[in-house]
Amino acid sequence: MAGRVLLIEDEPNIIEAIRFILSRDGWHVDVHSIGETAVAAVHERAPDVLVLDVMLPGRSGYDILADLRADKVTEKLPVLMLTARGQKADRDMAMRAGADRFMTKPFANEDVLAAVRDLASA
Repeated sequence: MAGRVLLIEDEPNIIEAIRFILSRDGWHVDVHSIGETAVAAVHERAPDVLVLDVMLPGRSGYDILADLRADKVTEKLPVLMLTARGQKADRDMAMRAGADRFMTKPFANEDVLAAVRDLASA
C-alpha cells in the first residue's frame, strides 16, 4: 500500500530518520524544508500523505495546514503533524487546524510508520 509521502520538516536528523523508516517500507519520500513555499510543494508533488512539522522557517505548520484545508484540491489530504511541543494546547490547535494525526518528537519509528499507513488507507 506504499505510495508517496511529502515530509515538510527542517531538522536534518528528523528528515533522515523519517525518510529511512518510510523508504524501508516502500514509500517514496519527498522532502521540503521551507514554510513559505510549502503549500506550492504540496501542489507540485501531490502526495498521498503529508507529514508536517509545526515549527518551520518562514511559516508555521498551522498556517500551512489552514491553507491546505481551505483549498478544494488539498482539503482532504491526510496530514500527520509533528511537533517538539506536546502540550494539550498544541494538540488541540493542530486538530482545530485540520490535522488527522498529531505526534510529538521524539517519536517511536513504528508509531510514525503505523500513522502513515493508517492515513494512507483511510
